[in-house]
Amino acid sequence: MDKRLSVSSSPHIRSDITTRRLMLDVIIALIPATAAGIYYFGVRAALLIAITTLSCVGWEYVTRKALKRSNTIGDLSAVVTGLILALNLPPQLPVWMAVVGAFFAIVVVKQLFGGIGQNFVNPALAARAMLVVAYGSRMTFWTAPFNSASNMADAVSSATPLGILKEGGILPGLSQMFFGNIGGSLGETSALALIIGGLYLLFRGVITWHIPVIYTGTVALMAWILGPNGFLTGNPLFHVLAGGLLLGAFFMATDYTTSPMTKKGMAIFSVGCGVLTIVFRLYTNMPEGVSFAILLMNVAVPLIDRYTAPKRFGGGARV
Repeated sequence: MDKRLSVSSSPHIRSDITTRRLMLDVIIALIPATAAGIYYFGVRAALLIAITTLSCVGWEYVTRKALKRSNTIGDLSAVVTGLILALNLPPQLPVWMAVVGAFFAIVVVKQLFGGIGQNFVNPALAARAMLVVAYGSRMTFWTAPFNSASNMADAVSSATPLGILKEGGILPGLSQMFFGNIGGSLGETSALALIIGGLYLLFRGVITWHIPVIYTGTVALMAWILGPNGFLTGNPLFHVLAGGLLLGAFFMATDYTTSPMTKKGMAIFSVGCGVLTIVFRLYTNMPEGVSFAILLMNVAVPLIDRYTAPKRFGGGARV
């Protein structure tokens, strides 16, 4: 028997977990929110989701071919990007805009930086931000759910709960926001569907509790402290259920590539996301702030990792 010591390069801890398996778990976790979006907004929502997802897969295939790189559509990361992007879009967005968003997410943000694991911001969120800047009127045109009292999702405009809050109107009930019978992006309306998906990711070990809990907790605390009628008069549950907070906390802020590696780093990152989200919601012209909050903290991740990385065993002071 050969008893010589075999020396190899790091990493030395190996696992059977593959990128494809992780992405498949994320896709499964997104099914409740996807189904809720189709239920509330009809066939048009299904079409938008399908085209956005297929566009992301197609752009990834074409770009990898053009750059003479190996085909990576089999790892399902492009499918996840397409689904998350679609769930961040208004139900009535023209499909060609969704295709443009898919191009920006896959080609510009992901592949031109080297592919999966090399992008410094979340591709789906970056694409949504680009679409908001380029097509602001269409990205803020909301429709009433098909199953609401109007029963005409393709014709009746409707403000989101955060938009109503900005305008000082009558806010929807928390039960409506919990189940999803409100206006908004395809995937952000039903808090119940997002919680089910998030719990699945936690159960499967795809994500840990740190970012979702600290992020939503920070938003709730800040919303309560900075209430509309003075100190400690806010409604924290409203801000947790409204907008894309749960979608962002479970599915976007937890992105492996663009979130910190250590528990301490995750806490700093999550608090930063929460504070920025409330600042955007309460003190800017934008009713929602999740996307831009996460993107800004994505940029700060390398700095967070640098100052929260544990000291090497036997090493000296960090320089």
